[in-house]
Amino acid sequence: MTERVTRALLRDVPLEGVGTLALLTLDNGEGPRVPNTFGPLGIAELTAALERVRDRAESGEIVAVAITGKPFHFAAGADLHQAAALAGSRESAAAIARAGHDAYRILLELPVPSFAYVSGVALGGGLELALSCRYRTVSSQVRDIGLPEVSLGLVPGWGGTYLLPRLVGIETAIEVILTNPLRQNRRLTAARATDMGIMDRCLEPADFLVESIRWTAAVLRGEETVTRTDHTEPTESTDPIGVGWAEAVRAAGEQVRARLAGASPAATRAVDLLALASRGDREASYAAEEEALTDLLTSPEFAASMHAFDLTTRRARSPLGAPPAELARPVRRVGVIGAGLMASQLALLFARRLQVPVVMRDLDADRAARGVGYVAAEVRALVDKGRLSEAQGRRITSLVSGTTDPGDLAGADLVIEAVFEELEVKKAVFAEIEPFLDPTAVLATNTSALSVSAMSGQLAHPERVVGLHFFNPVAQMPLVEVVRTPSTDDAAYATAFAVARGCRKTAVAVADRPGFVVNRLLVRLLGEVLGSLEEGTSVADADAALRPVGLPMGPFQLLQLVGPAVAMHVLETLHADLGPRFPASPGLARMVAEGAPFVRFEGRPSATSPVDPEIARFFGSRAGTGQAPAELLRRVRDALAEEVGLMLAEGVAGDGDDIDLAMILGAGWPFHLGGIIPYLDRTAA
Repeated sequence: MTERVTRALLRDVPLEGVGTLALLTLDNGEGPRVPNTFGPLGIAELTAALERVRDRAESGEIVAVAITGKPFHFAAGADLHQAAALAGSRESAAAIARAGHDAYRILLELPVPSFAYVSGVALGGGLELALSCRYRTVSSQVRDIGLPEVSLGLVPGWGGTYLLPRLVGIETAIEVILTNPLRQNRRLTAARATDMGIMDRCLEPADFLVESIRWTAAVLRGEETVTRTDHTEPTESTDPIGVGWAEAVRAAGEQVRARLAGASPAATRAVDLLALASRGDREASYAAEEEALTDLLTSPEFAASMHAFDLTTRRARSPLGAPPAELARPVRRVGVIGAGLMASQLALLFARRLQVPVVMRDLDADRAARGVGYVAAEVRALVDKGRLSEAQGRRITSLVSGTTDPGDLAGADLVIEAVFEELEVKKAVFAEIEPFLDPTAVLATNTSALSVSAMSGQLAHPERVVGLHFFNPVAQMPLVEVVRTPSTDDAAYATAFAVARGCRKTAVAVADRPGFVVNRLLVRLLGEVLGSLEEGTSVADADAALRPVGLPMGPFQLLQLVGPAVAMHVLETLHADLGPRFPASPGLARMVAEGAPFVRFEGRPSATSPVDPEIARFFGSRAGTGQAPAELLRRVRDALAEEVGLMLAEGVAGDGDDIDLAMILGAGWPFHLGGIIPYLDRTAA
């Protein structure tokens, strides 16, 4: 693959009363939609440019150096496709690691102050470039800052594991390097990065470059100061770095082992590198980064991660089976039927992303008011966190209203129901609301498993009905399953994809089959675990069985998050539609009847809530000897392989890549496994 070379364009900027600033602008010439990345040619050009400014600094020609990017993009680090192509040998892989260190070391050793003006996306090696500068400003609109390498089967390999903990402390570094990548690759906003101490000043985007240069001059004149603590310096403790660092690294290592059970070598290597950084020896840390990056670039996990990366970038931008975008109808007003948690999340999403009026309709006036109140509270929280301005918050809140009158949905271009997951309830809702809608209005359901055709079969205009299955929590989950029935026309279908795109979600086209993609596979997985419990497998063994896969949470935590009653309802629905592959669980039914939880928790359950061993008393309805963890894992793999084969035969998804994409984005299937189908192929399921 030909490298898109990121150029380092150099110009001088006079600073009144101070001297000359050498400003490097990174730009690959591909416009604002294509990020700056560094392949071999790009990193060589950056190195040459930095060598030139170093020479000028040493001769006294310049008083400072600054690096910025093009609009919306600072730098997204290494060109992963180039890295994959060059990583066929250890020698080539090692060269990639050395090249980044050699370039960034120049910045660290300049005889004049260096500044990073983070104008946009700063990920991986891009953030490491900024960390290699002495000072950093960031545009307040930036939302993609982070070190996501662990999610790709790599480690930050151009200084991040040494520079970040030294700058912000070990606990914050663990959050950025380990926790966020393993939580569906969470990113930092400009405000959050500034609060953490990663960035020094957060500036408005309108005059970002001008204000950054003005701030630079103030720093050089001594009018602005930045106070920092070197977190690797010795303390009075007998531990030269303090017991806090060692304890934080130990705890992080335990969490990685408990969650991934060795499934991601990258996470383990990252923990080791963070431990080494405590010594404050930059060159030792850089040498260890190079060794780790060399090992991981040549690993099967990285090759698998690149397949997942391609799916979530190239495939996600062009959904398979989507009709021409120009067929979509404009959506100027949205109706949401229901005012519960899911409906309220959808109302917030539409108001925030589509910037259109949203009417929430519920049978009960108090529930409708609570739904509107939920939106207002969430918007207030976003404003308080700096993710929205006061004006933006007021605007979004003003767009959302509640009602009990179905007639208030008249004039909506899109109406989506988010009521109880019961077919007859949803059919009744559609039948009630249809007479109030324009015949061209799109009517959507957020069902997670039910037949969209069955919901729409009795309507006067079934051609305008689609499925738009958003995942919970709506704000965080990037996937929408778009369901087309045999009656759905192209305009309604195109509108569904346009709405998903407008909400900044990735759409995957799925057929109107029970459970669609994600829930069908997850329920099959959970059904096998519950079935094993019914046959005598211990709770401890069932809990441990799937850890080598590295899923975001274990089966019992997932069951609790979904809700035992909801899980039972979906399992029964799929049993009725798909047969004995989804057997009923008497133990689950007894838990629901008694209101018993799967995990122990205070407040709200989480991915780390420990399973309650007492749930064993509910299971064991079928005679058997139980299974060891490895046997249960094999059982689950075989079941998933069978189900994927049946889904492909039924045409539930356009192809296997869409199933992989849906599971990555909708179920948190780990990047380092490369998708569910490659994983099942590799494990001979």
